[in-house]
Amino acid sequence: MFYITGDTHRDFTRVHNLPKGSTLIILGDAGINYFLNKEDKELKEYLNSLDITFLCIQDNHEERPENIPTYKENKMYGGKVFIEDDYPNLIFLKNGEIYTINNKKVLVIGGAYSIDKNIRLLYGWHWFKDEQLSKSEMNTILEKYQGTHVDVILSHTSPKKFEPVEVFLSGIDQKTVDKTMEEFLDTVEETIKYDKWYCGHYHTEKIVDKIEFMFENIKEFR
Repeated sequence: MFYITGDTHRDFTRVHNLPKGSTLIILGDAGINYFLNKEDKELKEYLNSLDITFLCIQDNHEERPENIPTYKENKMYGGKVFIEDDYPNLIFLKNGEIYTINNKKVLVIGGAYSIDKNIRLLYGWHWFKDEQLSKSEMNTILEKYQGTHVDVILSHTSPKKFEPVEVFLSGIDQKTVDKTMEEFLDTVEETIKYDKWYCGHYHTEKIVDKIEFMFENIKEFR
């Protein structure tokens, strides 16, 4: 069975009730490559002991797997993925790839801006410079897929027009938030045909039109 959920931030308590042999899609901020030290290794060893396959997309609160030497590029589900030899059940999907997952044609577009970037830099907390897609990555996705139809789009953040403004943090001046990714996803939403779109990032559960925001809930991906 295939399932989908939102940000986990290293807390995988919610997966304990999944059937053995399940595959779980995490819509970013899994937190698996956050500390880049033995703490990550301990988490990976724990997750590797579970009879669950994790499919993770890029986010803004962990390092991209392509920037970590232990990850190798492979091909699964009809597209390129990143996997470490020691943890074969922890699979990171690549931005701009189309996969066949549970008989669905799925386009993956990860990445987002950290609204707490300045605080993280001030206090020396982890911040990852490649958290958003580059302009080149964005252009490549649009050039390859404009006019294409996919069954599902998976992203971390959402198109700007669908942002859940009611959950924005009151202490953050939205004028200081870089909306490059959200504006890019507006263009994706307007030019790539899709039947369903899932995203995380906002720590809320909400459905607007064909777009579903996910956080702690787990549902079947079908």
